[in-house]
Amino acid sequence: MKEEANEEIWKYCGGLPLAIVTMDGLVACNPTKNNDHWSKVCKSLFPEHVAPLTLEGVTRILDYCYTDLPADLKTCSLYLSIFPKGSKISKKRLTRRCISECFVAEKQGLSAEEVAETYFNQLISRKIIRPVDHSSNGKVKSFKVHDMILEYIVSKSSEENFITVVGGHWLMPTPSNKVRRLSMQSSGSRHGNSTKGMNLSQVRSLTVFGSQNRRLPFESFNNGIIQVLDLEGWKGLTNKHLIDICKMLALKYLSLRRTEVSEIPSKIEKLQYLETLDIRETNVEVLPKGFGQLKQLRSMLGGNKNTRKALKLPHEKNKEPMKALRILSGIEIDEDSSAVASLHQLTGLRKLAIYKLSKREGGQTFTQLRSAIEYLCSCGLQTLTINDEGSDFINSLDTMSAPPRYIIGLELSGKMEKAPEWIKDLNNLYKLTLSVTVLQTRTFQLIQDLPKLFTLTFTLSAAKDDRDIVVLEENKQLTDREIIIPPGGFKSLKLLRFFATMVPRLSFAVTGKEVMLALERIDMRFEAFEGIYGIETLKSLQEVHLSVGNQADEITKFLVEDLKDTPKYLDKKYADKWPKIITE
Repeated sequence: MKEEANEEIWKYCGGLPLAIVTMDGLVACNPTKNNDHWSKVCKSLFPEHVAPLTLEGVTRILDYCYTDLPADLKTCSLYLSIFPKGSKISKKRLTRRCISECFVAEKQGLSAEEVAETYFNQLISRKIIRPVDHSSNGKVKSFKVHDMILEYIVSKSSEENFITVVGGHWLMPTPSNKVRRLSMQSSGSRHGNSTKGMNLSQVRSLTVFGSQNRRLPFESFNNGIIQVLDLEGWKGLTNKHLIDICKMLALKYLSLRRTEVSEIPSKIEKLQYLETLDIRETNVEVLPKGFGQLKQLRSMLGGNKNTRKALKLPHEKNKEPMKALRILSGIEIDEDSSAVASLHQLTGLRKLAIYKLSKREGGQTFTQLRSAIEYLCSCGLQTLTINDEGSDFINSLDTMSAPPRYIIGLELSGKMEKAPEWIKDLNNLYKLTLSVTVLQTRTFQLIQDLPKLFTLTFTLSAAKDDRDIVVLEENKQLTDREIIIPPGGFKSLKLLRFFATMVPRLSFAVTGKEVMLALERIDMRFEAFEGIYGIETLKSLQEVHLSVGNQADEITKFLVEDLKDTPKYLDKKYADKWPKIITE
């Protein structure tokens, strides 16, 4: 963006932040336009050139920015009106829904997911959405829409009969046409939440917000055309409703996340167009036999990552492979070998997350599982998560005949004795999470030359077994009670995290040598803490976040306070370089 255009826009916008940010995004996304063009635009938008900028002037800016959007981005922008004012929106939730509604499709050799990523980034660049949370890999995880921008989008969406909002913050007129996409928001709204008088026979998408009980007008829908059913968090859902849902034969996106449903009927096999099934954080414990008949399914999301509650696969081998499946997350592997045998068929899988392994060491099932993982990795698996609290399977991964060369995200939790040696050969690895039981100097030495490693996490298993502490104590004995981060290497590492009951003494100080040159942030969550030394040598470090548990002893609290107070005792030139210490 050119400096002259910046100054002119600032002048016309009268210093109003929303106007400046929105125009700034417009200019940034039109780099070929010269200053004369932007001068004419400003004069057309602000003919009176008065300060401060009026509400009408802001609306003119939003109108111009909306008109400037390519057709695909206009559709994606209008789709944001589904979500309530002030809500934090999941990026994956938005993109999966857009794909299911065919607003995003494969283009120029890019997959639908890759195209959705480019659209999402353009919405950020144009300042239509604002990132809120980032994943540990640095990518945007959730976002918000400015209230005034969302109000404009909702109004525009209503005008075009694109989305109908019932309840919530906005007072919208009852649509005279048939409702195509229905967003039912909080019943506490002073604007009411009734669909009375609406023609719901053409509803293609239904989204419900709010956890309160409420009756949904299922009988008014045409089951043959509904493509998106997003009931996340709706406490009124029962197993009985699922019988009706299984009649919605055109359904592509079904989210029952955080509902109280406990069983998925076998009739779900009738949903032959289903692409996303989200039953995370529900009471569903096993998938029905009909699950294997969902030939278009791309994302199967189950279990609970925080509690490691997992979902059992059907105890039968599929007659035909689920070739479209890309994500299988939150599953449990037990002694049944037929479920494991089905994994070999999922050659299109890009993410596999196993939250639970049954407690039985050795045997044919685990041999088959290791074989399946190795085979899937050779077929292009990119993200692998294994949480093994109840068996010794995780320690057998070192015997794999070849490293999983396509892996970009790896999470291995449980009673690990040492990290697999093949990790050092994962040149595409971006994100690595390891059990805190391998928090050792030699582990850092093993992975220090990974060229793309962005995030490194050492974490405690969900079970919080005392054995983790025992193993850590054994490790400290082997390393003279201190873990030394080796110099050199870690050229791309930005985020280093330790989530454990006890974090032993960590040292970054190596005389005359540079350590973790790119590291920007350290996160630590613990009950006991033995100190962190040499952080002043980390040239790019900006923040250290320390979360101290309720059971922390006085020594731990003293060390944390001492770390915070250190800049007080340093010369100013050194104190200014000290990272920001944030405690929780």
